[in-house]
Amino acid sequence: MKKLFTYENRVVLLMALTFGCLFFDRLSLNFLMPYVSEDLNLNNTQIGLLAGVLSLAWAFSSFFSTAWAEAKNRKRLVFLAGVFVFSLCSFGSGLAMTFGGLLLARMVMGFAEGPVIPLAQNFVEKESSPGRLGLNTGLLQAVGSALFGSILAPVILVQIAENMGWRSAFYIAGVPGLMMGLLSWFLLKKSTTESEGIAERDQGLNLKELWSYTNVRWGMAIACCVFGWWFATLPFISNYFVNQQGMTGDEMGKTMGLLGVSGLLSSVLVPGLSDKFGRKKILLIFSLIGAFYPFAVYSLSGSGLHLPAMFLTYFMMGLIPVAAAVIPSEAVPGRLKAKAIGLITAVGEIIGGVLVPALAGMLSDTYDASAFLWVAAALAVLTFLFSFKLDSKSTLS
Repeated sequence: MKKLFTYENRVVLLMALTFGCLFFDRLSLNFLMPYVSEDLNLNNTQIGLLAGVLSLAWAFSSFFSTAWAEAKNRKRLVFLAGVFVFSLCSFGSGLAMTFGGLLLARMVMGFAEGPVIPLAQNFVEKESSPGRLGLNTGLLQAVGSALFGSILAPVILVQIAENMGWRSAFYIAGVPGLMMGLLSWFLLKKSTTESEGIAERDQGLNLKELWSYTNVRWGMAIACCVFGWWFATLPFISNYFVNQQGMTGDEMGKTMGLLGVSGLLSSVLVPGLSDKFGRKKILLIFSLIGAFYPFAVYSLSGSGLHLPAMFLTYFMMGLIPVAAAVIPSEAVPGRLKAKAIGLITAVGEIIGGVLVPALAGMLSDTYDASAFLWVAAALAVLTFLFSFKLDSKSTLS
């Protein structure tokens, strides 16, 4: 039992729950979109912009705020401030009366959330035992974006929206984050949050040095594609299920919850498998599997294979922590780890989280409501191709 309650496990659990609150707030708009879009009269382009502006703000903040926090040894301060502010921004989303007001609330939320994940991953990486980095970062993803963001959020938020209205759902979504901010304030040790060995040359952005590492360059491309695969579908899929495939609000919520279970399992299994078999091999296998997810959504609708096929092909979601945290952590020396994670997260967010959903939304408005699915399929194939470029020695292959 003593091994279960180690400080390493406490840090992993604390960061995972904080990660969960963050994604609960971030993804809430996706699951509430049928209600919000009807009330505020939003089109697909505006829906894409709402996702894009949050991701753009997140991208900017995830690198520059993280780099500043590491260089100035202020990681604890930046982390806690981010947690409190993004929680308060959920209340702002509920107060929005227009598209512009909602856009502003989501943009501020993105700025606050940006450094939280790179710093949380850096804290976990610092406390991880040898051979547990993939598993620990996977647990963050599993509890965070999968359990809280993809399983609990659609079920809980849709029920609140049905019974109390979508604004109340946003208000309630902001409370857990405030609680996790207080817990982090009291439970994180200085040894976990303080930067070590920061030389004068490490107090800048170190972009040239980071770019010199092969797995930072190709890891960035992979992160763009993996993030893009997810964000190409995430802002539009709930509307697509309801408006194109005829699901009720309750059926849509349960279907999204099922995909969340897939995300939960994959976020533990896929990074864990990468600890054993190597990052590169796992990237190749699961990116190929993920290429079939759009086909499962589109081609199997109404059949008995629809849900099982979506469940299995959604396992590509487990590559997110591998691309965003594990590869950059293993590519650079300790003094650059937080900056490497922040940089890859930032570029991945700009390309995968800003440009991809904006493009997918415009294509869906212009050509066909299913166009966003084919954007996701193309990005999964690119992930597969780019994975061949990784330096195997730096990815434990």
